[in-house]
Amino acid sequence: MKIAFIGAGYMTEEHMRAFADHPDADIAGVFSRTKERALNIGSKYQSAIIADSIKNLYDFTKADLVVISVNELSVRQVCLEAFKFPWACLIEKPAGYNMEDAEIIVFAAKKSNSKAFVALNRRHYSSTRQIHEDLKNHTEPRVVHVIDQENPQIALEGGTSKLIVDYWMYANSIHIIDYFNFLCRGELLNIENINKWEPDEPFYVLSKLKYSSGDIGIYEAIWNGPGPWAVSVTTHKKRWELRPLEELRVVEYKSRKPYLIEPHHWDTEFKPGLRLQAEESLKMLRGEVHQLPTIFDALKTMRLINKIYGI
Repeated sequence: MKIAFIGAGYMTEEHMRAFADHPDADIAGVFSRTKERALNIGSKYQSAIIADSIKNLYDFTKADLVVISVNELSVRQVCLEAFKFPWACLIEKPAGYNMEDAEIIVFAAKKSNSKAFVALNRRHYSSTRQIHEDLKNHTEPRVVHVIDQENPQIALEGGTSKLIVDYWMYANSIHIIDYFNFLCRGELLNIENINKWEPDEPFYVLSKLKYSSGDIGIYEAIWNGPGPWAVSVTTHKKRWELRPLEELRVVEYKSRKPYLIEPHHWDTEFKPGLRLQAEESLKMLRGEVHQLPTIFDALKTMRLINKIYGI
């Protein structure tokens, strides 16, 4: 399978490494507005051509899949161009810097009948997949507790565009809020925003989510303050905790001592989640059952962010 890339930054290089490790994947080509950067990362793969445009990238490679890893403000323009060609698209998150931008991208994908997926790589962590598998044996209601921590002020000081920072919950909180959409079952009935988002003085956000299955979601976020990213799932018989997200600890009922489940070696040899994500991408291209999140799955998470933050 031929894999092409749009963008030539850090994430593109990490995606390339993950795909290059798969025996059925061929690094076919790369396009970037900064040709020097494209030459720099493309030169590591003998089979990669360096294209002058997205059209040339497709014409020269006839790639089966294109991985899009560009600045948040460029995603829409790049996607609309990429959707013109019959390759599948794997878009680095977020697929849209805010709600309106995401809706436009999804509409364009639907209109062009594109196979579009989003690289929500935390779904592919071995720690996350282990929880998902274990939960199949636990039918009772569960509490999913997500703790978020964001530093938009530091991002702004580091040169990130103010427009991206204004919608930082889409650019970065998507990583952690997405856990609700694949760990909670049933339809989302309502959200109670207990401590609401204050854009002028952001600090603490607290929301409670209720699902038709009986599952409960608890979202906490600390803005411009210290705190971990953490996820826990609790049932009557077992508790699973990710802190950090790459590490899974489990506590059984009537025990207070957690035990660690070691991560898969892919999550230490590659950027966590990316190697399995490449595996799922190849399954998708072969027409096999896969767990690659679609652009509609990503839009569902964007809409959940909108309901929590009201922006």
